[in-house]
Amino acid sequence: MNLLRDADIDPAPLAGKRVAILGYGNQGRAQALNLHDSGIDVVVGLRGGSGSANEAEAVGLTTALLEPAVASADVVMVLAPDEIHAALYREIEPHVRNGAALGFSHGLSVRFGFVEPRADLDVFMVAPKGPGTALRSLFTEGKGMIAVWAVAQDATGGARDLALAYGRAIGCGRAGLIASSFAEEAEADLFNEQAVVWGAVPELLIAGFETLVAGGVSPELAYLECVGELKLIADLIEARGIAGMREVISNTAELGALLGGRRIIDEGVRQRMAQVLEEVRAGKFAAELRQEESGGYPRLEKARLKNRETLLEETYRRLSDAEG
Repeated sequence: MNLLRDADIDPAPLAGKRVAILGYGNQGRAQALNLHDSGIDVVVGLRGGSGSANEAEAVGLTTALLEPAVASADVVMVLAPDEIHAALYREIEPHVRNGAALGFSHGLSVRFGFVEPRADLDVFMVAPKGPGTALRSLFTEGKGMIAVWAVAQDATGGARDLALAYGRAIGCGRAGLIASSFAEEAEADLFNEQAVVWGAVPELLIAGFETLVAGGVSPELAYLECVGELKLIADLIEARGIAGMREVISNTAELGALLGGRRIIDEGVRQRMAQVLEEVRAGKFAAELRQEESGGYPRLEKARLKNRETLLEETYRRLSDAEG
């Protein structure tokens, strides 16, 4: 692994260049502010009537309508939701300067053909491995968030150096930048979202909670046991690794983990994980994402409403109110 840090990266390729940030959400806000604090000329490109304009300007950022923002920029960072990248790129492409750079923080839209960049453009990715809120808070603390970087198209011969300079400017060089590819990053990220952290782990917590409640345990205790301890294990893993985490918990917990873990996460789970990865690589998820967006997100809206009405969520609210 070639981990590049600030001292290894030349900031000059980004010096004097203007960066247009498209999308003022979780990553867009954080990256715009970090760039601004690093002395980079930043403009946030917004549609007319966007409620984000006042918010961005209130923290000292320059804003402009989408087309002039893009036309004025040397680097256009596409940080809007992945599923709208195709329509957004069609809209902005006539206004992107010849020889400019197009940047992303996720490989999905290039890997799966949502965006097919013009041949004269450099195309790079800097993908912080965490939410924008954490990217920003770490930056303000003088720290950084690890990120992966990649180049999909090097029209000018300078795409690599520009990508690294961008990663340095948003603070990721403080923690380290790891080389990857658009395909590797997209496939790994989509797999994780479905099969591990964002998909499987919450379902495991819900299943554990519901099993205890069905077995006669109070919802409050079931929540504290199955959900409340998640932060503890996450903090221990971050500090010590999985092996180190197991070595500092009690013998009771360690033996329970040894006897129970592989009964739940068995070979069948691993086979289904492999199937998820195969489907991701085949483009099945990317197609479903585009279909969901085109239909107005019906499955997501239905799931959000249903999730709010569960006993687990009611218990969470009760415990939160009691603590607050």
